[in-house]
Amino acid sequence: MPEERLQRTLARAGFGSRRSSEDLIREGRVSVNGRVAVLGDRVDPSRDVVEVDGRRASVDPGLRYLALHKPAGVTTTLRDRHAETDLGAYLPTDVRVFPVGRLDRETEGLLLLTNDGELANRLLHPRHGVEKEYLAEVEGTPTTQQIARLRRGLELDDGPARAVAARSIARSGGKGAIRVVMAEGRKREVRRMLAAVGLPVRRLIRLRVGPVGLGRLRPGERRDLTTSEVRDLYRAAGL
Repeated sequence: MPEERLQRTLARAGFGSRRSSEDLIREGRVSVNGRVAVLGDRVDPSRDVVEVDGRRASVDPGLRYLALHKPAGVTTTLRDRHAETDLGAYLPTDVRVFPVGRLDRETEGLLLLTNDGELANRLLHPRHGVEKEYLAEVEGTPTTQQIARLRRGLELDDGPARAVAARSIARSGGKGAIRVVMAEGRKREVRRMLAAVGLPVRRLIRLRVGPVGLGRLRPGERRDLTTSEVRDLYRAAGL
């Protein structure tokens, strides 16, 4: 497991909220590997011995973090009897995880799955501004004016929307493509933004969520995140 803030480990081990766990640390009641802990300490719950008043703080080691290349045509649900294909077709039955956010049925690309509820909630909360990067194949060739509108922001039916970054990608055969980076994830937001500037989407692929990239995963393939990737996600989420 990656290192995390000591107060988070204490909270997950049942010693109260993170705030009350900070109080335990300040009071000198917490030790890590026999040393009195201080605020700011980070621990690996699978390796370090954390104790409160001499009592071992045990954390469920069964946290999983997966990256899946969701194919187009697959709904972002684990089990959906109304869907032709759902995520359950791409996960082993003994892995209990849930998707971090959603990709609409026709969008493909990187989907993170985990059973770490706190991390998932923070990655999705707009306050943390975790970036998502997309590659969109569009009808027509993006102009500098259209790119500027995406960066400047525009009004959608459910409120204003703005790309953190956007740039045109050269493609062969006269096909247009654009990379878009967003810091929020409203329903079909990228598709709606591109349509609003006159660039209907032909294909949409999510390439990145925060520090984790799609890499060489093919549609339907999955992998466990590395320890460093999970650590980077924690930091991106402010944990």
